[in-house]
This record gives sequence, C-alpha cells and structure tokens, in this order.
Amino acid sequence: MKDEHEIAAKVCAAKEDMQIADQLIGTYMPFIKAETARFLQRPPVEGHDDELSIAMIAFHEAIRGYSRTRGAFFKYAAMLIKSRLIDYRRREQRHGGVLSLDTPGDADDTPLGDTLADPKDTNRALEAREATRAEIGELSRQMQDFGVNLADVSDNCPRQQRTLEACRKALGYARDNPALLDELLKTKRLPISQLAEGSGVERKTLERHRKYMVALLLIHTNGYEIIRGHLTQVMKGVAAK
Repeated sequence: MKDEHEIAAKVCAAKEDMQIADQLIGTYMPFIKAETARFLQRPPVEGHDDELSIAMIAFHEAIRGYSRTRGAFFKYAAMLIKSRLIDYRRREQRHGGVLSLDTPGDADDTPLGDTLADPKDTNRALEAREATRAEIGELSRQMQDFGVNLADVSDNCPRQQRTLEACRKALGYARDNPALLDELLKTKRLPISQLAEGSGVERKTLERHRKYMVALLLIHTNGYEIIRGHLTQVMKGVAAK
C-alpha cells in the first residue's frame, strides 16, 4: 500500500512537471516494454516496433489523466496502453496502414506475416513500413526544433469536434497561404496572429492547441506524404463521427 501511495505521489508531481514525467517514463520503461510485449506476444524492438512508441505515449497519457479515484496507477496505465495499442492496430488495418508482420490478427492470433501468400507483398509491406518509420523519425527530429515531441502532440490534441474543426480550418488557411508555412520554418514559431486573422479561428483556440498546430503544419511542409495521407484518412473518420 505504501508503494502505491508513493507511485501516486510521483504521478501527481509529474502532471505539473514535464521533466519529472520524462524521468518517470524512463524509470518505468521496463513496465512499458512488458505491456507492449504482452500485446505483440513477443519483446518489442526499439527503433523497429511502432507499438512501443504508442505505448510510451499512452503511458504519458496515463500520467496526465490519472487520479487516485482510478485505483492503482499501473493497473490504469496497463489498461490505457492496451486500449491505445488496440486502437492503433484497428486504425492501421482500416486505413491500409502497415503493421508489424509479427502482430497477431484479431480472429485467430495468427501473425499477419503468416497470412501473406505473395512474397512480393511482403517486400512491399517491409518497404512501406521502413518508409513510414523514416517519415515519423524525421518529423520527430524536426519537431524538436520547435520544442515539441510526440507526447506533447498527443496531450495537446483537440478533444471536441468543434475545436478539431477550428484547427482544420486554420490548417486549410495555412495550406492556401504557403508564406505562413515558410514563416513557421524560418522563425520556429507558430504564426498565431496571421492564422487567427486569416482563418477566423479564435486566437485563444490556436494558443491552447499550439503544439498540435505546429505538428499539423509541419506535416504539410515538404515531404511527409505518407503521414499526410494517413492523417487525411483519420481526420475524415473523425469528421464523420
């Protein structure tokens, strides 16, 4: 019981301090890997399995969303990690995304790689997976120049349909005015005033979701074709709900 209280206290402190949150993720990386391994039915490989990144983001989300009324933190974190990994798998399958070939399928737990009859399909899947991973890696590195990481984007993502639509409207204005994207890359700052005035979106909405908007605009700069295509499909799905 004492350990649970200590963990809860650390998590509460991490809610207010990003550095403490990062330290907590580092300390409990074995737990995150173990939960990812439980899902994949094999140990995850760093830099190879995207599911491990999803699990890390979910752990960070658990830190942000935890309260003592939810019970033991690790039980809550494990549930959230599993939920996010399931969502990730279903989303990738629905939109033709690329999964690890060792990931078990929903029906009979047969690894997806074993269901591929044509070796050419396997090669194409591997190439697509590597291309996707390369884009994600490059985007992550570019976001660091803006003081933003993937966990920030997940935490800063709009939760309400109305807010999501407002962010999409601001994105549309930026795409129609490439000079704004150039200014973003040059100054490493989100041109909030221009976006608000040109798109009609309230400034406070853009300020509240600044990190999310930075990632969204960066994705629409040079490159990132795979991520853009995936994002378009996901946003269509959200808009349809």
